Amino acid sequence: MASDERDVQVDGVTLRVREAGVAHGEPVIHFHGTPGSRLEMAWADEVVSAAGVRMIAFDRPGYGASTQAPFSLGSVARMTLQVADQMGLERFRTTGWSGGGPFALATAATAPERVQAVGVIAGAAPFQLVPGALEGMSEGDKAAERLLPDNPEGAAAGFADGFDMTDALASPEALYEMFEPLLCEWDRTQWNDPGRPQALLADMREAVKSGMRGGAWDNVAWVGAWDVDPTTVRCPVLLWYGSEDRMAAPEHARWFDENLPDARLVMWEGEGHLLAFTHLAEMLRELLTCRTPTHGGEG
Repeated sequence: MASDERDVQVDGVTLRVREAGVAHGEPVIHFHGTPGSRLEMAWADEVVSAAGVRMIAFDRPGYGASTQAPFSLGSVARMTLQVADQMGLERFRTTGWSGGGPFALATAATAPERVQAVGVIAGAAPFQLVPGALEGMSEGDKAAERLLPDNPEGAAAGFADGFDMTDALASPEALYEMFEPLLCEWDRTQWNDPGRPQALLADMREAVKSGMRGGAWDNVAWVGAWDVDPTTVRCPVLLWYGSEDRMAAPEHARWFDENLPDARLVMWEGEGHLLAFTHLAEMLRELLTCRTPTHGGEG
């Protein structure tokens, strides 16, 4: 199928939804990163189709073409279930890249009877619980975090100040210059592969075209205390990380691996944050074929 977009109304919020892949394929709901948009995986439509997947993604409130609204992990999970209902999905799998990982897990925790497996691609673990995570933030983000949990609106305003990308969105080269300090050598090679700078720029431009509030509320949702407990997720959680990741350090992977009931960690040595560019086909294959263990056996 060709990619298709539509607006879905959920509790007074308009969400822009994109689907691609195989019309009657295995449904996967993908959560974009921070910042990001429904276009995050648009470069991979052929990979998604070849995997037999129907991939659905939507802009969280304040991102892209979705309307502005405060949100949390739990509220996005509930929105996701309504999107799934309107798309005719009874059961599905979830994936999340970077800042999208917490939302993929939150949906599984909220609807264990509907989410069959979760794939976390270099995703953020609970900052409050991962050693060193809060200390590694910028001074502005630390100040915003200190307003939580009592003043989420104030924290969102503070986080938004750190998302000014006006100059970086002028060109692919400017965007790369902004992110370059956060990229390991492997990431830099992936970023500059033909076609990728343009795909990354298109995604980021769409993400922040209506402002920075989407990214700000992402940070409130998972830099602050999570309102959904990921340790209650009982389906398989596939963890895909790079040992040289400077954005989602291996400590995040280890926290999930040690605290989720059915975590299955793959740590690619020497690789970084942009794992999906290289590994998406095998990720989708593993996501579709993993099984929940029974009676202590292997899946």
